[in-house]
Amino acid sequence: MHIYRRRGWEIPDHQVTPREAVLGRRAIMVAAGAAMALPAAAQSGAVPPLPAHSRNERFSPGRALTPERDATTYNNFYEFGSSKSIARDAARMPRRPWTVKVEGLVENPREFDIDDLIRLMPLEERTLRLRCVEGWGMTVPWTGFPLAALVNLVKPLASAKFVSFVSAQLPAVMPGLRQSWYPWPHMEGCSVAEAGNPLSFMALGLYGQPLAGANGAPVRVLFPWKYGFKSGKSIVRIVFQEARPPTFWNTIQPQEYGFWANVNPAVPHPRWSQATERLIGSNERVPTQLFNGYGEFVAAMYEGMQGEQLYL
Repeated sequence: MHIYRRRGWEIPDHQVTPREAVLGRRAIMVAAGAAMALPAAAQSGAVPPLPAHSRNERFSPGRALTPERDATTYNNFYEFGSSKSIARDAARMPRRPWTVKVEGLVENPREFDIDDLIRLMPLEERTLRLRCVEGWGMTVPWTGFPLAALVNLVKPLASAKFVSFVSAQLPAVMPGLRQSWYPWPHMEGCSVAEAGNPLSFMALGLYGQPLAGANGAPVRVLFPWKYGFKSGKSIVRIVFQEARPPTFWNTIQPQEYGFWANVNPAVPHPRWSQATERLIGSNERVPTQLFNGYGEFVAAMYEGMQGEQLYL
């Protein structure tokens, strides 16, 4: 008989906020009909609602959801500026048409129209923790698909060791691009093993709605066990390559922001402790968890890598 032992950071299922209470029954019903709306919306430039999708309970975060208003208005997105209050400016970003090119060391390089990608991928909802290197955290319901599904579709070659994620550059709506001292375009990266991990996620929506500009519309990548700066927004290119790619914050300040950037409460940032985090919305301060509480899913990937700077 299989015996399930609840981990210390989990709460019983009956204490988790029901999906209906967060998204509303009407939003769920609208999502169920979204697939029929995709072609017309793509032609008009409008963003269609998300198609019907299942809810994945495997990665239960074990804590209450962040209020939607906080999660959609408190954001880092340097292409729009260095403050957290960029939601209004980011709302001007066009979300259709949009393409994502997957290239490099793969058998099946391809350029996807975003709505074609949505139709191809197995959509699901996951409620995940997001831990910022600045010492705050959120817990939010994302809609998207496992990054592994895209990896399997394009089939990396044996020589591919790393993956880079390149963000859009839209000078007409992104005033932050005028800060020429930053290494634009914004680029993040991971190993092929990390890309294939079941926890890695390509997000298309938040709280049952398509991603807003401030949250990285129309598609972003999420590595919930890493600090949030690793989660590239508004992605236009994904490149499989042999060499480890340069990344935005590691290029700017390598002493403070590493390539791997796995969450570890025992490894402080050079300018502040990482032992606790402040929950956006409640401002409650709680202990930081190793790998942001997801160690059972990801820790094995880093065995034998003691010589690497796995955290900050």
